[in-house]
Amino acid sequence: MLSPSESMKAAKMRILTINGGSSSIKFALFEAGDLFQRILEGSIKRIGLPDATLQVKGKDPADNFSQTVAATDHTAAVNRLMDWIEQHAQHTTLTAVGHRMVHGGPKYWKPERITAKMIEDLNKLESFDPEHMPEEILLVKAFHRRFPDLPQWACFDTAFHHDLPAVAKMLPIPRRFEAEGVRRYGFHGLSYEFLLGELGRLSGSEVSQGRIIFAHLGNGASLAAVRDGKSIDTSMSFTPTAGVPMSTRCGDLDPGLVWYLARTHGFDAKRFHEMINFKSGLLGISETTSDMHDLVRAEAQDFRAAEAVALFCYQIKKWIGSFAAALGGLDTLVFAGGIGENAPIVRARICDGLQFLGIEIEETQNRANEGVISSGKSRVVVRVIRTDEELMIAKTVYRALKS
Repeated sequence: MLSPSESMKAAKMRILTINGGSSSIKFALFEAGDLFQRILEGSIKRIGLPDATLQVKGKDPADNFSQTVAATDHTAAVNRLMDWIEQHAQHTTLTAVGHRMVHGGPKYWKPERITAKMIEDLNKLESFDPEHMPEEILLVKAFHRRFPDLPQWACFDTAFHHDLPAVAKMLPIPRRFEAEGVRRYGFHGLSYEFLLGELGRLSGSEVSQGRIIFAHLGNGASLAAVRDGKSIDTSMSFTPTAGVPMSTRCGDLDPGLVWYLARTHGFDAKRFHEMINFKSGLLGISETTSDMHDLVRAEAQDFRAAEAVALFCYQIKKWIGSFAAALGGLDTLVFAGGIGENAPIVRARICDGLQFLGIEIEETQNRANEGVISSGKSRVVVRVIRTDEELMIAKTVYRALKS
């Protein structure tokens, strides 16, 4: 493996990106320079289950494979990934590793090289996001043990929303909690930063400086209102559980339910937390699946599936309306994420009834998942843009290394 100093003197850098989830690790390898080339990408999915799989897709045919691996937990999964890296010499000439960090709390938002002090601080944030922070920190520590001289950088998913206006940032609870960092942070920031850049590339800087709503709709779903290239509001809040209903997360919920379920069903904090994060959303309403594709396919025969899809579309529509009000109008609506990019029927139902905002969908273009799905008479341009968080991480690390 090249030393960091040798790597950074080279004309091009090789940057590995790591995106750790609660049951998966996604990774990609980029050659970075004047242009960014994705050499390979892959994932370890279903961590903790007997059929956990390592999948890799690359330019070299030898890199394309899928195999079952022993990944009883994240430690075992990342060790298997690092074994694979070491076995493939051409992939070990790394300049740096870039990690997606979901939460940085009030102290961290800019991309920074990871230090022991940062890890110490991030460990204290486990209560902010117990679903993501422990595993993400574990990944950093594992890479440091195996490759102690390899620089690691944290790219925070909250960065894009750091400068939210005070009225959007504050939570209406006693002000003393604000001193502890309790406020709206917003997430999916790496996705939104990428989408804003792509919108500027596709439509020009004037459009990217206009009034935009981004709808990142996937297993996790959120929306962001952007004006003059800056986030002015976003649906997720102190944690990624807030906002719109998601695959298994509830989104916004009456906080009085905490006390009601404690009194009537004996819920404690842990049980309530598990319900709203892992048993709610599309899964909770349908009682069958959290997968939007399966729900759409089943809705004609299963009213529960139909209601789950309807609730999702209705809530997204409401947020678009409220964000249009916050923006003082709307110029561009962008759909992204697994659902936003691949579910024409969901996009159509969300946009149906938004004609008063100037949104008109062209059915043929929408069914074909074209880049622009609005009709010629639509006052709002409606786009579908494929997001790329891994590329955004690589670009962020590259800029930090060059600065």
